[in-house]
Amino acid sequence: MKLKAGIIGAGIGGLAAAIRLARLGYQVEVFEQSARAGGKLNEFRQDGFRFDTGPSLFTLPHLLDELLDEDLRFRYRKLDVVTQYFFDDGTRLSAFADVEKFATEVEQKTQVPAKRVLRYLKQAAQIYRLTAPIFIFNSIHRFRKLFTWPNLGRALQAFRLKPLSTLHGLNQKTFGDPRIIQLFDRYATYNGSNPYKTPGTLSVISHLEHNLGAYFPAGGMYQIVEALLAQANRLGVRFFYHTPVESVIAGKKSVSGLRVKGENRSYNLVVSDVDIHHFYRTLLPDSRRLKKMERTERSSSALIFYWGMKKRFPELELHNIFFSQDYRHEFSCLFEQKTITNDPTVYVFISSKENLADAPADMGNWFVMVNAPEAAGQNWEKLRQRTRQNILKKLQRILNQEIENQILFERILDPVTIEELTGSFQGAMYGPSSNSPFSAFNRHPNFRSDIAGLYFVGGTVHPGGGIPLCLSSANIVAEIVEEQLTEKK
Repeated sequence: MKLKAGIIGAGIGGLAAAIRLARLGYQVEVFEQSARAGGKLNEFRQDGFRFDTGPSLFTLPHLLDELLDEDLRFRYRKLDVVTQYFFDDGTRLSAFADVEKFATEVEQKTQVPAKRVLRYLKQAAQIYRLTAPIFIFNSIHRFRKLFTWPNLGRALQAFRLKPLSTLHGLNQKTFGDPRIIQLFDRYATYNGSNPYKTPGTLSVISHLEHNLGAYFPAGGMYQIVEALLAQANRLGVRFFYHTPVESVIAGKKSVSGLRVKGENRSYNLVVSDVDIHHFYRTLLPDSRRLKKMERTERSSSALIFYWGMKKRFPELELHNIFFSQDYRHEFSCLFEQKTITNDPTVYVFISSKENLADAPADMGNWFVMVNAPEAAGQNWEKLRQRTRQNILKKLQRILNQEIENQILFERILDPVTIEELTGSFQGAMYGPSSNSPFSAFNRHPNFRSDIAGLYFVGGTVHPGGGIPLCLSSANIVAEIVEEQLTEKK
């Protein structure tokens, strides 16, 4: 009889797990509560505009390519300018993909020596080489995988990882100029953390963008989901939409199935691709684990405005950042006061810059985001209105153009609706924050050692949030399953 796998959730991690398990010979069934796959990585269309609703940065594309048959791989382009940065003093800086060109741009615009930027990025690459095999592409919760001779060699170079410095402290010591410090501090937000608390190790994220490159898929970010779906369907994976799982059926030592629509369905293994807090609150209730999670500081969330714009704004790139004047205060508001500063850093993503079909001729589709705190009882109606006005004032001042009268229509996503749509606990986008040197070890493992056949993927478990890490979580699970299949033979 063919082995069966049940997967809860069709986000990136769930789709990747479905493909890998199907290739291992499992009959795979995926249950998704929404009308379509993708989770946070989704899209919508309105009045001739198309919007990617979630993740907008695509790095480490080989992790996706290795999941797909060659004829299902889609085109993607390496960006020439990763991000356009706007500072309140009038400085505009292009983060070119070419690191030499980027370093020269920094030197010309801020007088920070180019060699200092290049040395920092070289150091970030070294951190990646030391950490990726341990913390990204491996389970840190399996001792025989963690304690290996190669990893011991890496551990002896732990001083190179800057774990005892904060990211901000490292950047301040390296660059001196507050603008470039802020630029590199921003990488803490990629997993919803605070640069004034998260360890300097997170400088590794700058390596992904600047040394390895950022990409954009032809057709938009949702092409990633469509390609994974096509591959899963080719392998015979069955999808059930509008079908939330009611509970996981597990005994004291092993999992046996899922309860769906009042019916028990038997599986040899179960993979959860839902928020880990939601999992233990509703699918496999566990008050002890919940209490432990609730003591852990959660990541930030987001407040997003989707604007159909009447004009194109040629001075903007695909990715644009408009920095706040007081970054420390901004993060104090997010993590301590649980609010949004009156001068937030604003991210504007315009996919029609790369994919012209995403907006009518001479128009633009603006994804406008500011970092927001988790939903903790705030008056979001009031906070949305106030922040919207602050965003408009900032953009109009820096671009020296009227913005509000260019908006044809608007949709809004806040932490409350993020939780409703995606199940992210209190809207925290990445589960636990990375605001301590030990955060990686506090993430939930990709398996339960006490319940055989129960696995976890997605952004709230190891190794973390974002497309590459979710893909990696599925690979870690598949490797464990494959090892166990081999041992049984």
